[in-house]
This record gives sequence, C-alpha cells and structure tokens, in this order.
Amino acid sequence: MRDTFRFSKEGKLKLRYIGSFEIFERIGTLVYRLALPLKLAQVYDVFHVSMLMKYEPNLTHMLNFEELNVDDRVPYVESPVQIVDHKEQVLHTKTNPLVEVV
Repeated sequence: MRDTFRFSKEGKLKLRYIGSFEIFERIGTLVYRLALPLKLAQVYDVFHVSMLMKYEPNLTHMLNFEELNVDDRVPYVESPVQIVDHKEQVLHTKTNPLVEVV
C-alpha cells in the first residue's frame, strides 16, 4: 500500500493501518499481541490475524512518530446548558428519547 500511515477519524468503521509493529506474543491460533509504543497506550494491543498485514521489508521505509505535547495546565470550563425541546422517537421495538440542548 502506498499510504500506510492512516490512523485518523475519517470514518467510523474505516480500516486504519498505522505501521509495522513487532509481534509480542501469540495468544491463540489466530490472535496476536503486538508491542505498541507508549503513544498508542490507549489502543488495545490484541489483534485478530485478519486485521494484520504482512510486512514486506523495504530499506527506504522508515516510520517517524511525532510526539504530541498536551498541556495539563489548560483548564476545562463547563458551560451551562438548557434543554429546549424533548420528544420520543418510536421504533418497532423500542422508544428513543430525543433532547435538544442549547
């Protein structure tokens, strides 16, 4: 694949290949645990074999992971909201409450 570094929010169920990582452990016949960097600590590290791609070695292929600096001192300000409208959407088997908030 030409564009292998695709780990963005382009679509909810779109496949995202982010690079090559070492296989840390084989859990079952079709399940592997990968050695992910600390930057991807929020991602679950167990993958089914169908989600993995075979890596073909290429000397010109280098991955550069940029560090993301997050300032912990930035405060989060909550703003008050007001419920303007409330209605219920009736489906075949259930009812979903719909709320309009400003």
